[in-house]
Amino acid sequence: MTFGAVATSSQPAPLPYEEIARLPLPGMAVPVGFAFGVDDRVLLYRYAVDGGLEQRLFALNMDAPGDGPVEVPVGGTRVREENLTLDEQLRRERAREVGTGVTAFSWAERADAVLVPLPDGLHLLRDLAVRPEAPSEVVVLAGDVVAPKLSPDGTAIAFVQGGDLYVVEAAEGAVPVRLTHSAEEGLHNGVAEFVAQEEMDRDDGLWWSKDSTHLAYCEVDERHVPKYRIVHQGSDDVGPGAEESHRYPFAGRPNAKVRLGVVSARGGDTVWMQTGDEDQYLARVRWLRSGRLLAEIESRDQTRVDVVSFDPATGGATHLHAEETFPYVNLHDDFRELASGEWTWSSERTGYRHLELRAATGALVRTLTAGTWQVDALAAVDEPRGVVYFTATKDGVTERHLYAVPLGGGEPRRLTEDRGTHVVVVAERGGVFVDRHGALDRPPTVRVRAVGDCTDTGTGTGTGKTEGVLATLHDSPDPRLERLGLEPPEPVTVPADDGTELFGLYYAPPATTDGAPPPLVVQVYGGPHAQLAVDDWGPTVFMRAQALRRLGFAILVVDNRGSARRGLRFEAAIHRRMGGVEVADQVAGVRWAVASGLADPARVGVFGWSYGGYMALQCLGRAPEMFRAGVAGAPVTHFDGYDTHYTERYMGTPESNPEGYWESSAFAHVEPMGELLLVHGMIDENVHFRHTARLIQRLVSARKRYQLLCFPSERHLPRREEDRAFMEEQVITWLVDRLATPDRT
Repeated sequence: MTFGAVATSSQPAPLPYEEIARLPLPGMAVPVGFAFGVDDRVLLYRYAVDGGLEQRLFALNMDAPGDGPVEVPVGGTRVREENLTLDEQLRRERAREVGTGVTAFSWAERADAVLVPLPDGLHLLRDLAVRPEAPSEVVVLAGDVVAPKLSPDGTAIAFVQGGDLYVVEAAEGAVPVRLTHSAEEGLHNGVAEFVAQEEMDRDDGLWWSKDSTHLAYCEVDERHVPKYRIVHQGSDDVGPGAEESHRYPFAGRPNAKVRLGVVSARGGDTVWMQTGDEDQYLARVRWLRSGRLLAEIESRDQTRVDVVSFDPATGGATHLHAEETFPYVNLHDDFRELASGEWTWSSERTGYRHLELRAATGALVRTLTAGTWQVDALAAVDEPRGVVYFTATKDGVTERHLYAVPLGGGEPRRLTEDRGTHVVVVAERGGVFVDRHGALDRPPTVRVRAVGDCTDTGTGTGTGKTEGVLATLHDSPDPRLERLGLEPPEPVTVPADDGTELFGLYYAPPATTDGAPPPLVVQVYGGPHAQLAVDDWGPTVFMRAQALRRLGFAILVVDNRGSARRGLRFEAAIHRRMGGVEVADQVAGVRWAVASGLADPARVGVFGWSYGGYMALQCLGRAPEMFRAGVAGAPVTHFDGYDTHYTERYMGTPESNPEGYWESSAFAHVEPMGELLLVHGMIDENVHFRHTARLIQRLVSARKRYQLLCFPSERHLPRREEDRAFMEEQVITWLVDRLATPDRT
């Protein structure tokens, strides 16, 4: 199939829609969920060895890694999408989890014990360091439980049932002890609230003390937060199962009230920590070696995070540090407590996230990293070696590498050598790390590597390199790749209108005989905390882009101002006015492509999902002279309909920024919009279908033509493969119909 020109004989065959929709994507069936246990002597991970979604549990003995991994047998019922409870469905939505089989496990912090929650109960495995291929296994508790947590000594499991907190001995037939008795509709214990899970990267609501004697937990009171009702319009059921309700905190409206308590694992009264103002966020919680409890508490306007320690016996608070950054503070997980009581931290005060070491009192000891690049995350602290490991953009924002820096100060040293993206898990002891590496032209491999000499104290004596591969966990070619013949996109740079260098990717279509520029589709996300133009395998398997390029389209991806890994100033360009600078940068990308002869300016479209769906609407409404057609998937259409924590970080509240909210909405830009296809799951509990319905109301009032593709039984991301295949068929056909022919009006 060709459009506007005659294709060469080398044009590849179109991609089948079922192939576009199939998960995992080609080359992406790799091990996941790595965790070291038993003093870093055993590495556990999950792996779908057949290239599908069915994950199994594997172990690598780090005392003899050359022997290779072995499968860890786990009995019981495997996770299947069709058999999940509503709570588990929603947890998987928050975690973006699509795997089946064995989908979770957790080590005991100080014991050779692993907890594997499965639909038929909690499975406890022991003796993995001795015989991982045949560990002892007991089912501790059958039935439906939420948020199970294994104690550090491996002797007990805490869990939530019916909104209350329980503890059960880690033995078959043990009887649970109920620790709380306050649960009712709208009030629950031990589980993180919606915005903590969805926006704050805090999935937990209960935490074992290091000596396994006490539990810290959240009490979440949402009784004052109005319910948002979602009807399952596609269900054959007309009873209670045909709807669900969520207490959703809309921007500017009340949040859940969250209290932090401590209770003995044997039972008794809860001691409530003195966390202060209830209209704030409990961002992070952890136990200290001293037995005190530490929390990071974020202000409602998100300009300040206070680090506070508590006496668990009285609830008394000691303030350690206040992190204040304009226009907002981004949360992180870079706190690590050292044996001395000192702790690592990271800050964006300079405009770029960097690591620092602080005293037990919170006073700054020294800055560990600096420069016009950012630390992505602290990976580990190896105290015996005196080394901090972290990933960062030091050698380019489209790559990710592992670095080491001495705790005593000195220059960071790069440990990963191959070009591209390294996603790592570093052992706290033992000098080894898991390295998942990929690049645009290299499908991911997963290897366990040894860390070289990183003990340089600033004198230049350390090598700062990896010593070699200890084990290869994945280096299997996906047979789909040879069959599909996918070509990686070309990295490009685009100047923004203010001269800012923007990074992008260009997918060139097959050459045509007349050399005419092809139609262009812009693939966009454009929002905070995401980056699309990276040197990794993921962009090469953007399957919709690959399908369109085979049909004669060029595809352009540009990470506009507001996206991730370029520092706070770059990200905060969208502050209080979303949709403006992002569209300007996407327009700059199209102009660059046109000026380079890579795109036909009369045939430009855009597609995106979630924030990308919002961006597709903004491109159509704010730059109609540039974008002729757009596909908006699960779009936020007005930020007064999105949640507190995400929205208020960037926009303030609707009351404090009414003009910004209106100008940032799709409603303010309906009149100029061209051809539009809206796609949305009707039981989406994150970006409600109401967003699309409210926009449709404005489109109707403006007599604007649109098309709607809705999925009555899907949430934010379509999960059923048949739904995804149908969606790809409809979206691609729609774009072809509107952009393929040069003279279409």
